[in-house]
Amino acid sequence: MAISFLHIGADFPRWRKASYQASYRRGARARILRRIGLNLDRLIGLMVRMMNWLEEMRRGWRGISRPPVLLGVGFALLCLALATLARWSLALIRPDVFFTPYIPAVFFATAVGGAQIGILTALLGGALGVGVNFGASSADFARIALLLIFWGVSGLTIWGIEHYRSIAAQQRQIAKRLIEEEAYRRLVVDELQHRLKNKLSVIHAVLHQVLDKEPQIWSSVDHRLRALAATDDLIARVDGSGCDIRDLLLSELGPYGHVRFNLNGEPLFLPAKLAVSLALIFHELATNAAKYGAFSSARGLLQVSWTLSDDRLNVIWDETEGPAVEQVGAAGFGTKLLKSALAPFDGKTEISFLKSGVHCTMQCRVPKS
Repeated sequence: MAISFLHIGADFPRWRKASYQASYRRGARARILRRIGLNLDRLIGLMVRMMNWLEEMRRGWRGISRPPVLLGVGFALLCLALATLARWSLALIRPDVFFTPYIPAVFFATAVGGAQIGILTALLGGALGVGVNFGASSADFARIALLLIFWGVSGLTIWGIEHYRSIAAQQRQIAKRLIEEEAYRRLVVDELQHRLKNKLSVIHAVLHQVLDKEPQIWSSVDHRLRALAATDDLIARVDGSGCDIRDLLLSELGPYGHVRFNLNGEPLFLPAKLAVSLALIFHELATNAAKYGAFSSARGLLQVSWTLSDDRLNVIWDETEGPAVEQVGAAGFGTKLLKSALAPFDGKTEISFLKSGVHCTMQCRVPKS
C-alpha cells in the first residue's frame, strides 16, 4: 500500500495508523524481494546463455558443428581486439610489428567458426594492420608486401585447419561405425550363444529320454554334456572379463576326463581378448585330440605346460600314446585358426605331427591390462 504517512492526522486512530504502517512495510519488502528475484532470474538466464555459447564454441573447436554466424563473428571480433591490444603492447618495443599478432586471431577464429569466419578475420586483420598505426610510420610498399605475406600465411592456416577438421570428421564417422558394428557383432554373438545353449539343452533332454533305461551309459554322457555347456559359458564370460589359464584349460579338457591330461604352470590371469583367442585354440586342439589324437586312444595322455617370461607367454601342447598320424590333409578352417588366432598379440602357433602324437607350441605377448 503506497499511502504517505504525512497526510495521516494526529487524530487518526492509532491502531489503524499502525496497520497502515505494517502494510506499507510488507509491501516494501515484497517489492524488494520481487526485484531481487527478477535480477536473480536475469543472472541465471545470462549464465545459461553463456554456458550455451561456450558449448557452441567447444563443439566448433572440436569440429563437431559450426556455431551460429553471429557467435562466430563476435568471437572473431574479440580475437581481433585482443590481437590489436597485443600489437599496441608490442609497439612500445617494436613499432614495426603490423600483422604478426593477427595470425593467432585468424587461427582461433577459423578453429571455432570455420573457414568463412577465418577469411573474414584475415581480411579485417590485414585492414587493421594497414590502417591502424601505433607509431610515426605510414603505409608504404613494404607494409603492402607484408600484408600479402600475412594473407598468404593466413590462407595456409585456414586450409590446414579445414583439412584437419575434415580428417577428424572422417575419423569420428569411422569410430562411430566401428562402435555400431561392434554392438551388432555382440548382439549376433549373444544370439548364437543363446541358440547353442538351447541346442545343447535339447540334445541333453533327447539323450536322457533315449537312455532312460541305461543309467550307466547316461551317467557317462551326462557329465560330458554338462562340461561342454560349462565350457561355452566360460568362453562367453571371458569375452568381457578374462580368466586364469588353468581354469580355461580345465573347462576345455574337463569333458574328456581329468585322468587323461596334466597341467603344469603358475597361475596366470589372461585378459579378455587373449583368453578368447586361446579358448578357441584349445577347443580346436581338444576336438582334434578327441577325433584323431590322444583322447581317441584308451592309453592316450595330454601334457599342457606354460611359462611366462617378461610379457611373453609360451604354451606347449604335447600329446602322447595316441594313434600315429600317417598323412596330413589340406589345411582347413581349424589349421588356419591355429595359425592366425594369436597374430593380434604378436604371437604364432607351430604344430608338428609326430609318431607319438601332436606337438603344438604357442607363443604370444600378454597385454598389460
